Formats: sequence, C-alpha cells, structure tokens
Amino acid sequence: MARNPAEGAIERRSGVALWRQIADRIRAEIARDLADENGRLPPETALAERFGVNRHTVRSAIAALVREGVLRAEQGRGTFVERRRRLAYPIGPRTRFSEGLADQARARRGRLIAHAVEPASETVAAALALAPATPVLRLESVAEADGRPVSRATSWFEAARFPGLAARFAEAGSLTTAFRAYGIEDYFRRSTVVSARHAEPDDRDDLALSPGAIVLVAVAINVDAQGRPVQYQHTRFAADRVDLHVVQPDAG
Repeated sequence: MARNPAEGAIERRSGVALWRQIADRIRAEIARDLADENGRLPPETALAERFGVNRHTVRSAIAALVREGVLRAEQGRGTFVERRRRLAYPIGPRTRFSEGLADQARARRGRLIAHAVEPASETVAAALALAPATPVLRLESVAEADGRPVSRATSWFEAARFPGLAARFAEAGSLTTAFRAYGIEDYFRRSTVVSARHAEPDDRDDLALSPGAIVLVAVAINVDAQGRPVQYQHTRFAADRVDLHVVQPDAG
C-alpha cells in the first residue's frame, strides 16, 4: 500500500504527542483504505513507514485505539478494526437518552457520579432564568448503553425547586423518571449547541478514553410545559461511539 506523503505528514512541533497524531490518522484512514477486506491493519512496520515514525510510536497509537474500542488486537493474527455499530443519538424537541437508544441498546441507564449544591454562575443563572448566585444543584453523571459508557454530563437545576433530585436520579437512573416526583410529566429541548474538543481528564476516566480522544459536546437547555427552564446541561459524547442526529419537529 503506497504511502501518500500529504496524508502521512505529521506536525512534530505542534504540541500534540506524535502517538496521538498517529492514532488520529489511523482512525481517519480506517474509513478509506487502511484496513483490508477482513478489517486487518497493516503490520506495525508498514504503518511506521507510512506515517514516517518509529514502531514504538505506532504501537502507542494502536494501544490507545484499542482502549477506546476502535481497534482490537488478536494474539498471533494482528490488529483489526472493531466493527461495533456506532449509536445514533437523536436530538429533537424531546431528547431522552433511554428512549432515543431504545432500538439500539438493550440496557440504558444513567449513573450518578457526583453532586453538589453551589451558587449559580452567571452562565448557569442565565440559562435557568435565575438570579446570579441562586443555589443550584449540580449533577455529574455517566450514561451507559449495554454497560458501555457513551456520554458524561454535567447538569444544573434550581436547588429549591428540586430538593432530593440527586437521590431520585441515583435510584431511578433516569432524569425523566426523577422529574415525575416534582410534577413534571414532560419537558422539551429549547436549544442545543454542538461542538467538538479533546476529552478532559475526568471525561477520559469516566468514558474510558485515551489522552487526546475527541468528544462531541452538546450544551442544552430543557424547559417544562410552561416554558420554564428545568435543566442546563453540558453533555460530552465519545465521538467514536456516538453520532448526533438532529431530529426536526413534525411540520403538523
């Protein structure tokens, strides 16, 4: 397989580790011609030549992609593309983790990892239509599909309106279920802003990602039936596991 110099070029003074750059190149070229018809990658020596680095750098890149679930290593056979299906997560007027993945994963659950009551920052207060420094509940959670972590979220709620929400969420594993204890039978997505960035340390740990892995970030506001904000949320999705699909509301 001939190496394309333009594709194989790396930035040695970019501040990004060489192994991370090679991991990103491997991920990108998997969709083209890097793997054979059986999903097997070329040997490490061939990859080192293709990208102009040593075998140790290639080995580190492959190890990172194995940890992230992109590749799998088989003793005596080589390295293969992991053919797991990416999840399609719908973002629409009613965005729900469990319902959105109902036909793609047998088990869906949110797991509480931390919570605290704190004064609302100006950004959080504006999103929730509160005065700055109003006490808000911050929940840190991980969403899992069939036991595999797919997203990590930080959510804020008005503390006085939702006393005990952390315990209810921890028990139910579902915000939709927990909201019903407060008379909220339905809620709606007012806005979503999506971007991408490298995963931060906490996200890497909780989503089992390697340094430099990419996450999709969805910043959202949910409101109740009267249009009052009930949740401000920053959700980080593992980009190798999830595609975000924007669902348009019904015209009628």
